[in-house]
Amino acid sequence: MYQALYRKYRPQTFSDVVGQEHIVRTLKNQITENRLSHAYLFTGSRGTGKTSCAKILAKAVNCLSPVDGDPCNECEICRGISDDTVMDITEIDAASNNRVDDIRELRENTAFTPVSAKYRVYIIDEVHMLSGAAFNALLKTLEEPPQHVIFILATTEVHKLPATILSRCQRFDFHRIAPDDIADRLMLVADKEHFLLEREAAVLISKLSDGAMRDAYSLLDVCAAATDSITEQTVLDCAGLSGREHLTALAQNIADGDCTAALDTIGRLYTLSKDMQRLCYEMIGHMRNVMLMKTVHKPERLIVCPQAELDALRGVADKLNMSTVLHAIDLFEEAYAKMNRGADRRTSLETVFIRLCNPSLDTSTEALLRRIEALESGAALSPTASVTPPAHQPTAKAADAPAPDNAPQAVPPVPPENTAVQQPAPPAPPVPDSGSAVPFDRWADVLDLLSKSDAMLRAVLTGSEAYICDGKMLIDVKNAAFRDMVNNDQRKRAALKAAIAQVTGHAYAIGPYNAQSTAAVDPLDELIGIARQNGFDN
Repeated sequence: MYQALYRKYRPQTFSDVVGQEHIVRTLKNQITENRLSHAYLFTGSRGTGKTSCAKILAKAVNCLSPVDGDPCNECEICRGISDDTVMDITEIDAASNNRVDDIRELRENTAFTPVSAKYRVYIIDEVHMLSGAAFNALLKTLEEPPQHVIFILATTEVHKLPATILSRCQRFDFHRIAPDDIADRLMLVADKEHFLLEREAAVLISKLSDGAMRDAYSLLDVCAAATDSITEQTVLDCAGLSGREHLTALAQNIADGDCTAALDTIGRLYTLSKDMQRLCYEMIGHMRNVMLMKTVHKPERLIVCPQAELDALRGVADKLNMSTVLHAIDLFEEAYAKMNRGADRRTSLETVFIRLCNPSLDTSTEALLRRIEALESGAALSPTASVTPPAHQPTAKAADAPAPDNAPQAVPPVPPENTAVQQPAPPAPPVPDSGSAVPFDRWADVLDLLSKSDAMLRAVLTGSEAYICDGKMLIDVKNAAFRDMVNNDQRKRAALKAAIAQVTGHAYAIGPYNAQSTAAVDPLDELIGIARQNGFDN
């Protein structure tokens, strides 16, 4: 009968364990120096070698001829433990034996001395699945077991273990195995199994396994069943990663602001019976890859995809700004949660793409921030189109004069909710002369909007006033927490700028109001100063 690769190549000595040198070294030293603990706790993600190390430790402490802390695997005890014929080694699956009666039975059996080995070793896998009563039953025995008993607990969720259990064990944290280490082991296994494995395919398998050696063996098993010559494309086909071009196309639609193309693609995938919730989940991962492409120096280390898809991601990342990427991730996660609550999956997904391709239809703070950033960078509301902000309407006295360079730029007003009548754009605020500050008389409207979007920020601004000076919105506030809040919290700063833009129709930079620096100079005082400079003291 065929034996799976992960069973056939399970480590038999500490030297065979991949990627856990810090644990292997400590355990071998303890065995060599005969400084064994009565209880061990092995914790880490799946497939990192916890159970394998537990079985190796059970053999090593009972081996008749250990070699530098490793079991010899040749003596009667080692062969018996490997064949599961030694009764002194007990492996318990706590997922199915989690009752208090199971632990009481285990506790009673610890009183018996070993039959053939030196130690009775109890390996409790998935120990976090034990009930509260079972943990209490285990506690006393775990604290003071007989001299001939060793407990080895293994878990993937160490945070679920009571502190009383943790304090009575020596804890070893197993790390995710590095992709290069997994790829090297896969190449060695392929050579022993006499099939061809390309290095690029081995690296891709190692990335897909997410640091789990067992998962890598399982995927290699599937690929070897498909062909004797495993290439990168073989891995993509067997892992279900082929045909993901639609994800790149949808991300490109967001970058282009092409809502029609995005909905057409969704409709085509729906016709082909593509699960819309699965598509939403895939888009979260795809936008996460775009985010990494924009922020990480070498994103190929963190992104699991072939080189062609990596190049396509780089092209999309160049067109999308970070605020759009983060907004997309938030919207897709929100839609995914709605689908779990029973919302129509296709409609929820289509709504996300409409809001991403047309930020003017979204009144959220994130969408307003995208619109403000687009204006500041000279781009349009859709991510790639260009737009020229409308100039201020000239006054009767200065109809022919050009607009000042520091004049605020106009943005389209946000459409009001729950109304069918198109409201006129708000009047442009006055543009003061350079150096003078003009009170902003619609500051109360800004505070009203903040009370809905950010109640904490609105509370800090209680009793504040605002002025317009040199194209900036200067805020006079007595609460000292305001400056720290807007300086350290980008979202609150964005919420304030968005509320100002919604009320005024203009994108203002914001800053503190300083009465001394913005107060106008009295002409009489200026004349007296000039006279004194020329020697007229009286």
